[in-house]
Amino acid sequence: MGSPLQLDRRAFLMGIGGTALALPVLDAMGAEAARQIPRRFCALYTANGMSLPRPENGINEWSWFPTEQKDGAFVFGKSTEPLSPFRRQLSFMGGLYHPSGPKADPHVCSDMWLTGAPLHNPKPGTYNSVGLDQVVALHTKQYCRQPSLILSIDAGTGFLSRTGTISYSLEGRPIPAENNPRRIFDRLFRGDKASLQSEMVALNRRIKLVDAVAESAKSLNQQLGKTDRERMDQYLTSLNEVESRLIGSEKWIDIPLKTQDYKHLNLNATNESEPAEYYRNMFDLIALAFDADITRSVTFMLNREDGMGISDTFPLKLGLSGTHHALSHAGDKNGQLAFAKYDLFLSQQIAHFLGKLNHYKDREGTVLDNTIVLFGSGASTTHNPRNLPTLIAGGGNMGLRHGNFWRHNETRMSNVYLGILRSLGIGMDSFADSTGTVSDSIFGRA
Repeated sequence: MGSPLQLDRRAFLMGIGGTALALPVLDAMGAEAARQIPRRFCALYTANGMSLPRPENGINEWSWFPTEQKDGAFVFGKSTEPLSPFRRQLSFMGGLYHPSGPKADPHVCSDMWLTGAPLHNPKPGTYNSVGLDQVVALHTKQYCRQPSLILSIDAGTGFLSRTGTISYSLEGRPIPAENNPRRIFDRLFRGDKASLQSEMVALNRRIKLVDAVAESAKSLNQQLGKTDRERMDQYLTSLNEVESRLIGSEKWIDIPLKTQDYKHLNLNATNESEPAEYYRNMFDLIALAFDADITRSVTFMLNREDGMGISDTFPLKLGLSGTHHALSHAGDKNGQLAFAKYDLFLSQQIAHFLGKLNHYKDREGTVLDNTIVLFGSGASTTHNPRNLPTLIAGGGNMGLRHGNFWRHNETRMSNVYLGILRSLGIGMDSFADSTGTVSDSIFGRA
């Protein structure tokens, strides 16, 4: 038997750093702070690794990592050619890994991608530490309406190691993601006092229910099993995220949103729609949220590990020969070529997103110039947690040096994350298991 249930919602909601949000920058920090150019972060994740074809198959030009140099510059592989217009605004990074990765269940690579997951050999789904995006949110939430925007292909948190989110709270608990374009749009752009009050009433109703369950368990000296306690923790995390968002939105309710054009959106698109249409609507929503400065921290999980979720069928919808997970295991030429062509499809979607960020303008430069976009996977090839495919785009106004393929020998991913934080103006001494930033790289010399 486990220990008696001890759930204190208020203590839980305070967490590390608490849930108290500062007043909006327009009220609290004056005109000088209001004139500061936003610094934003967006993490995009794809599961099952990238295509790195075997040499004997003779299709090396389809490698996700650049494999050639021409006139001192890397040559895009065929699967990443759609990104070539952004050469001067992006860089590839190789040789990165999480030290805990090789010691953990191979299916938790998406869980630990933004966290580093410091525990060795953990039971899937029962551990973690804070994600990079939530550290960014903690330091930027006073400047914008919503602390963060958490999206994924399947929504929710998933189950066990087959997570449905890449965002983890300050306490290391998975934060539920959203996947419906219309609900995302309404949350971002259609908030008013009436809808906010309605959400507050519904939230308070759920909070009272949680308090009643916790009190009942204490009074009857009941004990929940480990799985039930974990489910309760996840539910409390969800309430925490909603409460934090509503408190933040309430402070901005009388400040008008930036006027924008939404006509290009198809809010009826779903993850059962044509894949490109769905992804592009999701990316358009992120770009609009950044342009309106609604949030400065976004995560979007494009695919889930191990054949889980609807996106596993996307390659079939595109006319390829297998599901995403099955293709990632392919060793023959045709299978590896099909896997690479799905990488090509994803590159086309990322290129669309970067183009949108370049289209929107800040007072100085484009939104992309003031946004660091991280795109990658928690494995290089299926279940291999080393040499993690990593692309970083944007951030030109934050000093990032682009147009290179930075190759590092067994370098901690957390060192890259520390560099990202410092580029965003978040002066932390360390992140997860970092040992410093990556010297002579995209961030300059350490």
